Amino acid sequence: MPTYTHDGLTFDYFDAGSGEPVVLLHGFPEDADSWDQVATRLQAAGLRTLAPEQRGYSPGARPPRRGDYTIDKLSGDVIALLDAVGLDRAHVVGHDWGAGVAWDLATRHPRRVASLVALATPHPVAVLASSWRSGQLLRSWYMGFFQLPWLPERTSVRVLERTLLRTGLNPADAGRYAERFADPRELTAPMNWYRAIPLSLLATDRIVRVPTTYLWGNRDPYLGRVAATRTAEFVAADYRFVELDARHWLPQNHPDAVASAIIDRVPGVPRRTGELATP
Repeated sequence: MPTYTHDGLTFDYFDAGSGEPVVLLHGFPEDADSWDQVATRLQAAGLRTLAPEQRGYSPGARPPRRGDYTIDKLSGDVIALLDAVGLDRAHVVGHDWGAGVAWDLATRHPRRVASLVALATPHPVAVLASSWRSGQLLRSWYMGFFQLPWLPERTSVRVLERTLLRTGLNPADAGRYAERFADPRELTAPMNWYRAIPLSLLATDRIVRVPTTYLWGNRDPYLGRVAATRTAEFVAADYRFVELDARHWLPQNHPDAVASAIIDRVPGVPRRTGELATP
């Protein structure tokens, strides 16, 4: 597996296919393998996929302090990947926390983002704006819990697999993530993404000005309709909202829909929804 360095850290990443580049950013508690089904479909359509193991997940990129996980640092890791492989810009796709990084990239570094496809996670300002006017605050209760030291790690290892299965993830991936984080100490770095939220500063211009598609599952237990629909208010470019009859785990459970939405954003690549089966 190739690696690149940034901020004194070493990141693993997958690089496959050829053509227009697409960066795939995983969420919590996932890894780059969560994109396997989507990536093979994109490669079959003539695209190049780059899927990094992000900060806190890659073995050589697990700094100990929560201040090492602010959103600008997470976005900087992706810019460093583009620089390392010699790309001026790429189509950026993110799921869950990866979508949070993708939103920030599109506002902080718009010239490096050819298009944005966000899965599950709405625009961050839409989430904030909806928190007091909907049930979003209750849906996000765990973010407050994760601010505590050590207790969330010890609690989560006991319920992680059960929680993932209950929220719709397939048993194979749920078991793999639970095994990966069986030691509570392994969860500290991924949870520092949440703990760094109070330290993170959003980009000065919070409006996205690149072509954007947002996919949302209408049975997502974590992210509600109000924030999903308000996301359109924060995109000043061609915008598409795709509502799926789905839960949270879109890359794993709905790879055809995800791949089609990405392909639709790449000029010159015809939409081939019926031909997206893995080779």
